[in-house]
Amino acid sequence: MPASTNSLVVRAKKLAKPARAVATAAFAVIVLFAHSTAHAASNPASPLDDNSVSSLVALDNAVEAVAARVTPAVVNVSVTSRVSAQNTNADNGQDQGIPPNALPPGFGQFFFGPQGPDTTQGPQLEHGIGSGIIISPDGYIVTNNHVVDGAMQIRVTLHDRRVFPAKLVGVDKLNDLAVIKIPATNLTSIAWGDSTRLQPGQTVLAFGSPFGYFRFSVTRGIVSAVDRPNPYSNDPRKPGAFIQTDAAINPGNSGGPLVDAHGELVGINTFIISNNGSFAGAGFAIPSQIVKASAESIIKTGGVRHGYLGITMNDVTPDNASFFDLPDASGAIISQVTPGSPASHAGLKAGDVLRDLNGKKIVNGSALQVAVTEIAPGNTIHLSILRNGKPEAIQVTVGEFNGANEVAGNDGSGKQQRGRLGLAVDDLTPQLREQLNIPSQLNGAAIANVRPASPADDAGLSPGDVILEVNRQPVQTADAFANKIHSLPADKDILLLVWSKGGTTYRVVHPEADPQNGM
Repeated sequence: MPASTNSLVVRAKKLAKPARAVATAAFAVIVLFAHSTAHAASNPASPLDDNSVSSLVALDNAVEAVAARVTPAVVNVSVTSRVSAQNTNADNGQDQGIPPNALPPGFGQFFFGPQGPDTTQGPQLEHGIGSGIIISPDGYIVTNNHVVDGAMQIRVTLHDRRVFPAKLVGVDKLNDLAVIKIPATNLTSIAWGDSTRLQPGQTVLAFGSPFGYFRFSVTRGIVSAVDRPNPYSNDPRKPGAFIQTDAAINPGNSGGPLVDAHGELVGINTFIISNNGSFAGAGFAIPSQIVKASAESIIKTGGVRHGYLGITMNDVTPDNASFFDLPDASGAIISQVTPGSPASHAGLKAGDVLRDLNGKKIVNGSALQVAVTEIAPGNTIHLSILRNGKPEAIQVTVGEFNGANEVAGNDGSGKQQRGRLGLAVDDLTPQLREQLNIPSQLNGAAIANVRPASPADDAGLSPGDVILEVNRQPVQTADAFANKIHSLPADKDILLLVWSKGGTTYRVVHPEADPQNGM
C-alpha cells in the first residue's frame, strides 16, 4: 500500500471513535427533534388575536372596503378590429395603437391584443381586451384610446357579467384617452379624485383584467412618484405629468382605474416600463385632472380641443440656472419657437424663461405643457418671463393643437374633425389622389376617417370618399369644408355631393346637435 494511502487509513482510524460519538449524538438530536415536531403537531400554536395584529387587520379591512366599492364600476372592454400590416407581426400583449418605436427601449403598453387573426370570414380580424371605468350611471366609460383605436366592434362586460355593445363617443389621442357608452342606466360609477394632491408613498389600488383572462383583479401599491415626464419619442409635444406606481399592472389593464384610499379615481393606467411586456415594478397612469377634463369635453362635444403655444422647452435645473441669471431652479426655458405659432406672434424667444402662467408658478416644462393643453384655444394667457435675467409680462392667445396625425380630434387622423358629423377630412394632395385613384379634375375634401355610429357613418360615408359640395356649394379644401359646416345652423340637415368609387351621389347627413362646435 502506498505510503500516502496508508497515512489516510491511519488518520481515518484515529477519527473513527470520535465520528461514532458524533453520529450517536446526532441520532439523539434527530430523535429529540422528531419528538418535538410530533409534540408541536399535536399542539399547534394558537392564532394571534386581533389586538396583536390590529394594524394589519385594519389595513386589510380598509383595502377590502375600497375594492368592494370600486370593483362594480370596473369593466372589461373587448375590441374587434381589422388586421393591419403594421401589427400583423406584433407580439401578443403589446399595444397596437402606439408605434413600436414610440417609446424608449423597455417601455410597453399593456392592452392585451391582438388575440390572433380570425381567418374564417372575409377580412382578417383581431381581438383585444382592455379595461375601463364607469364615470356616470347612464353608461359613460373612460378607457385608453389605444384600447379602442381602429375598433369595428366594442363590447363591455360588467362586474355582474352583463354584456353590452358599446359606442365610441370620442377620443383624445394627445392624452391616449377615449370615452365609450353602453345602453344601460343606474350603473355604479366612480367618484373623481384630485390627482394634484397625490404624494409619493400614498396607497393606491389598480383595477383591471390582466392578460384579458383574470377579470376584475385588484392590486395594491403606493404612488412611487408624480409628474413623470412624457416618454413618447414619436411626439415630444405630448404632455407628461404621469403618476408612477408599483401597484402591479399587466397586459389587459390598459384603461383601468387607479384609485386612492378613498376609492376615488386618481388616474387611468396606460403604460408600463418592462423588458418583457409584463409588470416589472413601474406602472404609469394618466392623472385624473387630465382625464376628467378630456372626458367632459368628449361627452359634451365629441372631441377635445387642446391649446397650443408652439415652443420647445427644457426644464430649469441647478446646472443651467446660473446661465440664465435665475434666482432658483424652477421654470421652463424656451429652446425653440415655431415660426408663425402663437408664441412667435406674442414675441416669445429662445432663451426666455417661463416662470408664471396666469399667476401660478411654473414648476417645470411638463407642468406648463399640461396646463396649456387643457386651455381652450382662443383664450388669452398671461406669462411672466425672465429675459436675460429681467422680468417681462407676455400675453399669448392660445392656438389649437393639431399634430401631424390629428392627435386632438374625436376620431381618425384627418385635418378637421368635429362631433356633429363624426368625420375627419384632409386636403387632396397629389399623393392622396394617386393613392385613392381620384381624377385630377375633382376638387374637394377627402374623408380620412368616419366615427362608428356617427351621422357620417349613418349616411354611408367612408374613408376615401371625396366631398365636392355642401348644400349645393362647392368646397375646394378641407378648411373650406370645415368653414362651411361651421356656418350652417346646428339643427338643419346637410346635403353633401360625394364622389365615391368612381361615381358621385348626394348624401343627406342628419348632424348631432353641437352648438359649441357647429360641425
